[in-house]
Amino acid sequence: MNFLVINREDLKHNIKKIKEIASEKTKIIGVVKGNGYGIGLTQFANILIDNGINFLAVSTVEEAIELRKSNVETKILLLSSTAIKEEVEMLIKNDIVLTIGSKKDIEVAEEIASKLNKKIKAHLKIDTGFGRYGFCYTNKQEIVENISNLKNVEIEGTFSHFSASFYKTKTSIIQYNRFIETVDYLKQNNIETGMLHICNSSAFLKFENMRLDAVRIGSAFLGRISIPNNYGLKKIANFHSNVSEIKNVPKGYNIGYSNAYKTRKDTDIAIIPCGYATGFNVKEQRDMFRPLDNLRYLVRDFKDSLKDQSIYVNIQNKEGIYEKCKVLGRVGMYHISVDITGKNIEIGSEVKCNINPIFVDSSIRREYI
Repeated sequence: MNFLVINREDLKHNIKKIKEIASEKTKIIGVVKGNGYGIGLTQFANILIDNGINFLAVSTVEEAIELRKSNVETKILLLSSTAIKEEVEMLIKNDIVLTIGSKKDIEVAEEIASKLNKKIKAHLKIDTGFGRYGFCYTNKQEIVENISNLKNVEIEGTFSHFSASFYKTKTSIIQYNRFIETVDYLKQNNIETGMLHICNSSAFLKFENMRLDAVRIGSAFLGRISIPNNYGLKKIANFHSNVSEIKNVPKGYNIGYSNAYKTRKDTDIAIIPCGYATGFNVKEQRDMFRPLDNLRYLVRDFKDSLKDQSIYVNIQNKEGIYEKCKVLGRVGMYHISVDITGKNIEIGSEVKCNINPIFVDSSIRREYI
């Protein structure tokens, strides 16, 4: 039986640490997108709320509505904008804070708000170099012209998003300066910008001077950040499985696809029913194609090649002690083979795997302890 175990106390520890790092003036927006980064949308949201995070953010209309259906009543910001009338109406009816990033967004929001006879709140999105949602920072006068005469929409916040805060400091500084320049221009033209926020988890930890009025924290709550963890954050989740079969194979025996591994001696192996379909050993896709980025990857891969690249899991033996066991051959879709030679392990023994929760299939049970 496969399931993801989330340690509630470790999550509370991370929330406390992040609050300590943030100043009292900096509001924390809890980002729970992607099924709560894999640990469960509503469960994650409720723990954040119970620990003093009273402003949430999501990426999709579906996530926002699911939270409301689950009786989450706190403020929720939809980080992506939409001008689809049916979606905007659904969002307004459920008191979701909209993101406004284009003239069309404004027109539709005003139209639906007027139809429903409601005054609604929204955050203004400025695209400072990501090329996604938001008014382009180069079109400052266009922004002023489009939001100067809002009737049913109140801008209660203004934000942007870094494209590479986890490793490109210079780029982040450029984006930050563009954002501040745009905000200053809006204020000079009597536009109320409200709460300002640009930092995600990595930027929040790296750039103290960029935290502004609020920060958006998601992955850091899980203890999974893209920069060195010098902050005492704990990884809060482990993937659990069980040994489903044990067998002995002779020296020179092929293990797994493509004949990638052959045993060097008689070997006892345990078969564990997890693989890349359940999120095991799945990594984020490399989606950067510039020569410089490719060079960085080559350098990193070369350095990694000098290290032990073996994959390990921890299996509980008959004495109740977890032993580090090496995965043999390639990871399959639903199974891995593990060397348990000389270890007192039996069928049914519990297995713990280090898996990023966001890659764990949504059909797999989440269990909070």
